[in-house]
Amino acid sequence: MKRKFWIRTTSALLLSLLSYSASGALKSAHAAESTGSQATLGKTAPAFTLNDSNGQKRSLQDANGKIVVLEWINFDCPFVKKQYNGGNMQKLQKTYTGKGVVWYSICSSAEGRQGNYPAAKINELLKQNNAGPTAYLFDPDGAVGRSYGARSTPHMFVINQKGTLVYAGAIDDNPSADISDKPGTNYVQKALDETLANKAVSTASSPAYGCSVKYAK
Repeated sequence: MKRKFWIRTTSALLLSLLSYSASGALKSAHAAESTGSQATLGKTAPAFTLNDSNGQKRSLQDANGKIVVLEWINFDCPFVKKQYNGGNMQKLQKTYTGKGVVWYSICSSAEGRQGNYPAAKINELLKQNNAGPTAYLFDPDGAVGRSYGARSTPHMFVINQKGTLVYAGAIDDNPSADISDKPGTNYVQKALDETLANKAVSTASSPAYGCSVKYAK
């Protein structure tokens, strides 16, 4: 009788330990997945998958072997409006997607915050602004934005053909929302030209400027 009791007790204890271990492993895996890697210049850019404004899933892996631009966007931000009202952002998008570059405009505005719109409205705004990104992506929980350290709109990132982050920062050297203020250097254009020519990016980072990204509070 004692032997049967001991076997039942031991079995129950083992099952409990296995269940606890599995639960802990699942929690750890979930935490690792949620945390993700952090963007670092010269290192592999963090992977992501997001929905675009046409309901299609897009991932960084889709652009494997291609140069990728990530543009953090908020159409209500004056600094973004300057770039689009002046035609600068669209010119960059169309010029470089025409050269095989993949351009993702990403919105990390949380629900109810400035810049967060449904897909139909975003597609209207893209058309009104004659924008030409490869796709406009939604990041409402801010996970991708935080993994890249995106702080402002616009905040720009360039990833080379090997998947390495080679530029992070401002679009140009003129932190103004005034459309009449012209920049001296467009850092993104320079980084793309150098990357397309298989050269090292001479200005790999710059202080990002613009409106703060409207993450969930």
